[in-house]
Amino acid sequence: MHGEIEFKDVIFEYSNGERVLDHFSLHIQPGESIAFVGHTGAGKSTIAKAVARFYEFQGGQVLIDGQDIRSFNLQSYRSKLGIVPQQPFLFSGTIRENIRYARPSATDAEIEEIANSVGHGEWLETLPEGLDSDVGERGARLSMGQRQLVSLLRVLVQKPAIFILDEATASIDPFTETQIQEALDLILKRSTSILIAHRLSTVRSADRIIVLKNGGIIEQGNHEQLMRGHGHYAELYNTYFRHQSLDYVENARKYAETQEMERAGSV
Repeated sequence: MHGEIEFKDVIFEYSNGERVLDHFSLHIQPGESIAFVGHTGAGKSTIAKAVARFYEFQGGQVLIDGQDIRSFNLQSYRSKLGIVPQQPFLFSGTIRENIRYARPSATDAEIEEIANSVGHGEWLETLPEGLDSDVGERGARLSMGQRQLVSLLRVLVQKPAIFILDEATASIDPFTETQIQEALDLILKRSTSILIAHRLSTVRSADRIIVLKNGGIIEQGNHEQLMRGHGHYAELYNTYFRHQSLDYVENARKYAETQEMERAGSV
């Protein structure tokens, strides 16, 4: 699978007749990363779920490498997808076991190499037993950011043709956000990616930003192009992303100061 995705006049509506996608069309090149942004109900999650075939659409086609996804063996097709939902799911066990879940044949050396490819493995130093730390039921012993990072490392081990990220909205500390962005950048280099983005750092890392409203595309381009357009994206940025980025800068400053104080105290 090369990862070319094409939506052709896709129609999706709920059983009550509420239409979410109305003749939606979009072409995504192999290896391209697309960030979908828009208010709640714009159709972002529906698009991702249609690609994964969690939702069956009522009209049009979704093509992968020119073939209708409804002609694929579902289990075989989904094995080529790397999916990180908004609430990343971890199984009771160690971090190593959770990463290996995506590809049981992965060796310890492979898992360690991938885990250390993010932030030189510094994130593991914050855990009591590194990769062999127990995550607890549903990952309860890890922070939301750590859970998301483990889920991304699971995708890196899997090496999928298509990556789908429904980004968590929960706030995370600057250190973990940096590690998450590093892992995300590694995945984006290797897969066609669909990103339902809630963080500015994720939006800006995409090749193309698609702005949705009422199930249709109203703008597309990169961050700078869309800001110059003074349209819906600029409005979203000024009401949501801009404040988020200012909060991030402030939190990052506080985090750096705390780290500096801890280092000074240990000397």
